[in-house]
Amino acid sequence: QVQPVESGGGVVQAGGSLRLSCVVSGRTFSSYAMGWFRQAPGKEREVVAATRWSGGSTYYADYAESVKGRFTISRVNAENTVYLQMNSLKSEDSAVYYCASGPNIATMKYWGRGTQVTVSS
Repeated sequence: QVQPVESGGGVVQAGGSLRLSCVVSGRTFSSYAMGWFRQAPGKEREVVAATRWSGGSTYYADYAESVKGRFTISRVNAENTVYLQMNSLKSEDSAVYYCASGPNIATMKYWGRGTQVTVSS
């Protein structure tokens, strides 16, 4: 059973930082894209950041415009883990954050159950 499991959510004041972690059990995902998505109440789910394999040991990271310069995605393939470092958090970053993995960013096959991030102003 392949299952991403997120952790690290919580309540933080505006301007603060949080680091989310996601461990994917069940298989090795070194060649898979891994990403973080979020969904706020009344809004559609959106991609926040993703990391994709481009061959060899090269990975690219992509970010939503709203988080560029504040969020950083990283991965440790040997641990099947992806991280999302979130700095300078804003109230509009409040959402449930989901970890996902798949062959590419547009085809995420495996989803976690989400972790709540609340930024208080």
